[in-house]
Amino acid sequence: MNSDDEGPRSGGGGDDEVALPKSTINKLIAESLPAGFSAAKEVKDLMAECCKGESAFSSEANEICEKDSKKTMLPDHILSALKALGFEEFVSGVEDVLADHKEGEKAKKAKKAAGNGMTEEEMLKIQEELFAKSRARMDAGEGAAPAALGEGEGEAKEEKQEE
Repeated sequence: MNSDDEGPRSGGGGDDEVALPKSTINKLIAESLPAGFSAAKEVKDLMAECCKGESAFSSEANEICEKDSKKTMLPDHILSALKALGFEEFVSGVEDVLADHKEGEKAKKAKKAAGNGMTEEEMLKIQEELFAKSRARMDAGEGAAPAALGEGEGEAKEEKQEE
């Protein structure tokens, strides 16, 4: 086995860093490049180091997440990991990107809601009507839902009467 095909442990000493095998990194690089191109050894080594850094960063964020007794990693865990690993100078930039992302998500939701031509009140009214119809069917012992809004109500009752 040559040094490019090392297993999941890096050769960085006794600190037990977990890293992607160099063969995996080399394969990813090769697949990303256009046909006929190759990456220099220095580029491959730099990518391997970046992967080690990412692994250390995600491990730190995961530890912070676990300390908070959370199962889902949140942006606050990422920001705390940046600070804990000494990357405080990146925190404000990450917060800016996070704010931009949140604004973009709000715009997507607003566009999606506006796209159906109904106000929020109209949608809530329809939802309540659907819940009421579902409750009535469940109370009546009918388990099958109609194919579409307003369709199939009479058909289900007729089938029940025929039995």
